[in-house]
Amino acid sequence: MTTKIIPPELLLEAYRQGLFPMAVEPGHIEWFSPKYRGILPLNEFHIPHGLRRSLKTQPWHATIDMAFRDVMVACSKREETWIDDIILATYCHLHNLGHAHSLEIWCNEELAGGLYGVAIGGVFFGESMFHRKTDGSKVALKALVDTLNAGGFLLLDTQWISPHLEQFGVREIPRSAYIHLLENALNISAHFPKKGVIDMLKC
Repeated sequence: MTTKIIPPELLLEAYRQGLFPMAVEPGHIEWFSPKYRGILPLNEFHIPHGLRRSLKTQPWHATIDMAFRDVMVACSKREETWIDDIILATYCHLHNLGHAHSLEIWCNEELAGGLYGVAIGGVFFGESMFHRKTDGSKVALKALVDTLNAGGFLLLDTQWISPHLEQFGVREIPRSAYIHLLENALNISAHFPKKGVIDMLKC
């Protein structure tokens, strides 16, 4: 039996209005627009000292859209997850349409970390990230910020804030301020790279 999906037109319009879906339990999708929204100002990204050292000493390399489904599945492998079969099928379909993207981090030819999200206009809506090797998700975030800056993006939406994200400069802003930034950034024609290997900019 084919897994049902959220219609892509509905999902993209929801993002434009400041909403995003999560599975609160398998098969039960709810929509969220937090009172306080997590964002990462792209010109204020902070690289922790440990990540700087890791970038210089480990053989990382990054790719775009080379393993989208694998990244989503890896992101779902945690005690509490909002990625059920509907969310997985929905975003894989959105990826096939060219709207959802993954960024993979490899180390010694193994998938060490990554993240995925949705790009619309000058906004990248980050959904989730994971690591299998220490610093794998941190390197993915660094590579994403480099990619978004190079492509002319204005806004990186992290949805929520956490102590892990705060160390990179993620902060909370009121919903009204977020909507203002969102409306401005949606009017930008930014460029997200095509599938393939991307440059890992050094610190």
